[in-house]
Amino acid sequence: MIHATAIIDKSAVIGDNVDIGPYAVIGEETIIGSGTKIHGQSVIEFAEIGANCEIFNFSSIGKRPQDLKYKGEKTKVIVGGGTTVREGVTLNRGTAAAGQTIVGQNCLLMACAHIAHDCVIGNNVIIGYSTGIAGHVEINDYAILSSSIGVHQFCKIGKSAMVGAGAMISMDIIPYAMAQGDRAVLAGLNIIGMRRKKMTLAEIEDIKNAYRILFMSKLTLEEALAKLADTQSPYVKEMTSFIRTSQRGITRP
Repeated sequence: MIHATAIIDKSAVIGDNVDIGPYAVIGEETIIGSGTKIHGQSVIEFAEIGANCEIFNFSSIGKRPQDLKYKGEKTKVIVGGGTTVREGVTLNRGTAAAGQTIVGQNCLLMACAHIAHDCVIGNNVIIGYSTGIAGHVEINDYAILSSSIGVHQFCKIGKSAMVGAGAMISMDIIPYAMAQGDRAVLAGLNIIGMRRKKMTLAEIEDIKNAYRILFMSKLTLEEALAKLADTQSPYVKEMTSFIRTSQRGITRP
C-alpha cells in the first residue's frame, strides 16, 4: 500500500508488495525491493533498497555526503535485503572516492545511528543507538557495535568483533575480539559471539591461543605473526591477514 500523501519521483522503481507510509519521500533514482516497508516521513533518494527491508520514521537515506570535497558527483547508497533501519538513522551516499555507501543484508541500524559516505558494512551487522560511523569505514560480517560509539575515518572492524557502549575507535579492531573504553582497547575475545556461530571448542581454542601469542606473550607483533604463519586455522589466518593489511594500526589490550 502506498499512502496518498507519499511523494514518489517518476524515476523511482517500486517493487511488488511495498508499503510506503504517509509523507514519505522517495526521490530520484531510487529502487525499492519487493516486500519492503517504508514508514511515514522517511526520505530516500539515490538508493537501492533490497527486498523485505523495513525503514522506520524520519530516516534519511541517500542524501548528499557531509564531505566538503563532494561536488555533486553521481553516487548512491546500497542497502541489502532484510535490513532494518530504525527511527532517525542517517545514511549518506558515497563520494567520488568509492561511488557508493554499502550496507549488507540482514543488518540492524538502531535509532539515530549515522553511517557516512563510502562506508562498507557487511552482512548481519548491528549498529547501536546514536553510534556514528565516519567516512570510508569498513565493518565486517556479524560485528556488533553498541550505543554511542564513534568510529574514526578509514577504520576497519573485523568479523564478529564486539564493541562496548561509548567507545571511541581510532584504530582497527581485529576479528572475534571485544573492545571497550573511551579510547577503545581490546578486552578479550567475543566468546559468546563465536558460540552463537556454532564454532567448535577446538576452533575457539585456536583463536584463544592466537590472541595469547599476539597480545600476551613477550613477542613483538612481527614475531607473533611469524609464529602464527603456519597455522591451519582459517579463523587465525583471518586474524593475521587482517593485522598485516591494517592501514591505521590495530587496537591492543
